[in-house]
Amino acid sequence: MNQDLSIFTLVLHASFVVQLVMAGLLIASLASWTVIFGKLFGLRRTRAANEEFEREFWVGKNLNELYADAAKRPDGAPMERIFASGMREFMKLRERRVTDAGALLDGARRAMRASFQRELDTIESNLSFLATVGSVSPYVGLFGTVWGIMHAFIGLSNMTQVTLATVAPGIAEALVATAIGLFAAIPAVIAYNRFARDIDRIAIQLETFIEEFSNILQRNVGVPAAAH
Repeated sequence: MNQDLSIFTLVLHASFVVQLVMAGLLIASLASWTVIFGKLFGLRRTRAANEEFEREFWVGKNLNELYADAAKRPDGAPMERIFASGMREFMKLRERRVTDAGALLDGARRAMRASFQRELDTIESNLSFLATVGSVSPYVGLFGTVWGIMHAFIGLSNMTQVTLATVAPGIAEALVATAIGLFAAIPAVIAYNRFARDIDRIAIQLETFIEEFSNILQRNVGVPAAAH
């Protein structure tokens, strides 16, 4: 008799442990795709917002006006929040009658570096989840396969005559777990590498802005902060 070896039938007839492994891998795959799409659109919005603020910054707009606009938009671009943190600290030190150029610049730079780290932590959120799914899923699938094959051979030990037709279904059921593990892992690994590369570019862009804005503040030490 021809046996039905469709994926659905194999999953349905697999042992409870293997089914549990498959269910866990499918949930992990679904969660990773949710993270992938969320991160894809999130990074796209972040790049667009940074580029928009950078264009606005370099057209020569008054720094005080830029700071006032940034204060009204707490959900603005990461670059805008970094600028606001540096400008806020610079102005606070000015108000305290700090005249030392090094102290002014160091204070603004420290504020921007702290803001930069917070922004980077936010941008990198859920990235570790993709790394975990990509690295662990194949081993979880392999565990399901090993357990399924072991379960299949234990069942075959009671048979007097073992043929390929009796062995194949049990092994096929077990191998489905490895296939699902790879199905969960491969997109997660590809997405992780892509996003890590994109985040590195964003980090470089933000660090470059910090240095350029620090140079502007350095030129403005001793002159009204509104000059730009």
